[in-house]
Amino acid sequence: MELRTLRYFVAVAEELHFGRAAARLHMSQPPLSRAIKQLETEVGATLFDRSSAGVTLTQVGAVLLDEARALLAQADRVRTRVAAAAGAATITVGILGDTTDPGATRLADAYHRRHPRVEVRVRETDLTDPTCGLHAGGVDVALTRGPFDETGLAVRELRADPVGALLRADDPLAHRDSLKLADLTDRRWFLFPEGTDPLWQSYWSGGEPREGPVVRAVQECRQAVLWNGTVGMTLLNHEPGEGLTVVPLIDMPLSRLVVAWHESDRNPLIRSFVQTAIAAYHA
Repeated sequence: MELRTLRYFVAVAEELHFGRAAARLHMSQPPLSRAIKQLETEVGATLFDRSSAGVTLTQVGAVLLDEARALLAQADRVRTRVAAAAGAATITVGILGDTTDPGATRLADAYHRRHPRVEVRVRETDLTDPTCGLHAGGVDVALTRGPFDETGLAVRELRADPVGALLRADDPLAHRDSLKLADLTDRRWFLFPEGTDPLWQSYWSGGEPREGPVVRAVQECRQAVLWNGTVGMTLLNHEPGEGLTVVPLIDMPLSRLVVAWHESDRNPLIRSFVQTAIAAYHA
């Protein structure tokens, strides 16, 4: 069994949906389905029951899930210890925007002082993956925003920020002191692609099903508003850009800035990163 195939299996087992698992892994569904079929052939047993009602784990699949999680965690620990022994320890951090946040700058400075020989690799992801590659196994720790599926993850809140409606500067609502979600009921919103974490999509859609253009990145969100007059949400402290404005939404929950990692991961570099992040953002 290849570790990559086991990561695929764990994603399907946790999502219980091939489409969502493929989106989480940033791959198309057909090769994922083929990989699972090949794994079932290697194991000699069916891992998933597939029916019109959905996908469920078989008894064999449940056993393999426990073992696969342990194997993947052990593989991560081996990689970290070997790299440290070679004097080339690394940690991969996933980020979702906020790269100019003062807290992130304090965190980077503090972590470098604490671990001057550790190479920090940064992976910035688009808005379709709020875990920044964490679920897919592409990063060790994520500095991101909730809400998202926290299955198998440990999450600590660092800060909570108010959000507002992103509008064209000439929008009839643009000069209001504040808005409620009900004021935007009949408007088109920008949306994220199919397969995006439903908790994440729901939050940025104000908890309601919406219609509008599909976007993947912050800049695409702004352009959708500028060119199409759609509406969406953004952080109040983010500069909206020329021709746009942000009006506070007074009935929206705050946006949670969080640090997240695999709850089974015992890598001391990750634990140190989390501790340093908490201190940096609470400074």
